[in-house]
Amino acid sequence: MSCPKPPAKAKLVIGLFLKDMGLVDSVAHKLANRFGPIDIVSSWFAFDYTSYYEREMGAPLFRRMFAFKELTEQTDLAGIKLETNALEIEYSQENKRRINLDPGYMLRERFVLATGKNFSHRIYIGSGIYADLTLVYAKRAFQMLPWTYPDYAQENMLEFLKTVRKKYVADIT
Repeated sequence: MSCPKPPAKAKLVIGLFLKDMGLVDSVAHKLANRFGPIDIVSSWFAFDYTSYYEREMGAPLFRRMFAFKELTEQTDLAGIKLETNALEIEYSQENKRRINLDPGYMLRERFVLATGKNFSHRIYIGSGIYADLTLVYAKRAFQMLPWTYPDYAQENMLEFLKTVRKKYVADIT
């Protein structure tokens, strides 16, 4: 018989992509006000893996990643996604998003993103939100899955996520 026990707290990670890099400080400030201090920030990544967002947001698009100092409950992910969706609306102009926020969390063994889109490998976590198992950490490296988004499989992103994982492991030990 398995004995239920509380899950480990997770390190909150939020990805931001946008066209207007001048918005990043304002967005980061609002995220920090809501989720606590940001302790790791990525360098800029080009976001050129899909043209899906260009019609709405323009081009070229750039990505920046934020990891937060305070650990969060895994069960908070759906609520966090709803809050980041509201922030996307706040920054919208003429019913078009100018920012896209992708919240997720890091654990020792996996990296999970939140999404409003259902698919076979996604698990419903409440409030219209699904958890997407994006990467698995095994054999001292992140392992891609058949559905891992291409930008999360790039070497510079994997290096950033390794740094986040290392900080998370230090935080929980």
